[in-house]
Amino acid sequence: MTVMAFLLLIILFLVSFLYFSGLNPQEITVYYLPDQSVTFSVAIIVIGCIVLGLILGYLAHLYTTVSHLLKHWKRDREEKRGREVAVIYREGVLRLLSGDLKKAHAQLQRALDRDPSRLETYIALATVHVQEGDPQEGITVLQRARSLDPRSLEVLFKLAATYEETGRSEEAMRVNQEILVIEGDNRRALRSLRDLQIRRNDWKEALELQKRLIKASSGTRRHEEEKEKLHYLRYEVAQLELAAGNSEQAINECKEISKEAPAFVPARVTLGDAYQAQNRTAEAANVWQTGYRELGRSIFLSRLEDLYVAVEDPATLLGFYRSALLEKGDDLMLRLFFGKLCLRLEMVDEALEQLYTVESAGVDFPELHYLLAEAHRRRNRLDEAISEYKKAVGGNHRPQLTYQCESCGATTPGWQSRCGDCGTWGSLTLASRLLLTNARPPELREIHHGEREEWSQ
Repeated sequence: MTVMAFLLLIILFLVSFLYFSGLNPQEITVYYLPDQSVTFSVAIIVIGCIVLGLILGYLAHLYTTVSHLLKHWKRDREEKRGREVAVIYREGVLRLLSGDLKKAHAQLQRALDRDPSRLETYIALATVHVQEGDPQEGITVLQRARSLDPRSLEVLFKLAATYEETGRSEEAMRVNQEILVIEGDNRRALRSLRDLQIRRNDWKEALELQKRLIKASSGTRRHEEEKEKLHYLRYEVAQLELAAGNSEQAINECKEISKEAPAFVPARVTLGDAYQAQNRTAEAANVWQTGYRELGRSIFLSRLEDLYVAVEDPATLLGFYRSALLEKGDDLMLRLFFGKLCLRLEMVDEALEQLYTVESAGVDFPELHYLLAEAHRRRNRLDEAISEYKKAVGGNHRPQLTYQCESCGATTPGWQSRCGDCGTWGSLTLASRLLLTNARPPELREIHHGEREEWSQ
């Protein structure tokens, strides 16, 4: 407002006052105490009220303006500090990713000192402590973050993972359960809890969690994967039932699993075991024979051999091998186990016939050489036997048919339903399976009795 305008406003105000005062010459007495009063003209009182209102309005405007400026100043200051802390935090994370733990620790601690309310800084600093070999300090940092926001899923997941890394599975389970209280269908928490129960071999609880997980993952890309894992956990529960003597319940469960997942080898193996536990030999044999015909896994042949030898009926198994070879003469796995059985039964000529067929296909592994060595030894051909023994093990120890995990490559002397190293179900197979599967025997022909006699000379 210019000076001239201000003067004109004052003149207008004075003229209005004089005009109003001339029209209202009356006076008003105002008592502010029982015996104390003041007397003013009506015009002065009206003008005074107007002036007082303007002053109060101006003071209110001034207060609002100052408050607004203070808020802006505080907000700008916080934003500036936030930008500075973010730069320090990013530098700390970059140092952490590059492996420079000392500088990462210093930067993240500095960021935390500048702004103790940033949860991501606590999480990153906890990671530094864990990598520095001080997981307990990392847990302490995460507990501080948790006190700031008890419902932060990011903090709770990191805390559960840190507990799990340090072997404190009970605490990890408790934290995951707290996450499920906050978010009942959280798939990540359900998976973590399920995996912890699997490590504890608590198969029934793991199965219940898996059922919840399948329901929560409906429509997601991992739904089929979770359904497949359900078969594995149902299988483990069936194993528990069989071990507890509830063979009929184990049979029913394994039947269902085999129907829903025909390629899952352990379910068929255990189904045969359950039949055998009830002395239902024919049904056990049928399950394993069918299993081998459909899946070609050696464990079925091992189970069949043990079964028929136990009941002193190897002739039935020999009949199975011979009829199976008529259908599929190029099955070298079948020939290997047939030869092994013949050797066990002292049918050396027939054993050599099958083992030579395998060897002539270019297959070379220690167990085959050992079987050939045994056959030569029993025919008193010591030079050939010694040569095969050397090829097998170098003369140090007796080799066995070993099983290898197709997922991680770990080996074990006996078949198991689940790999002890990587935890994969149904992955153990004969270590030489691929050699036998990929090889092709030469043109097959009938070997006559006279040729067998030549081998014994």
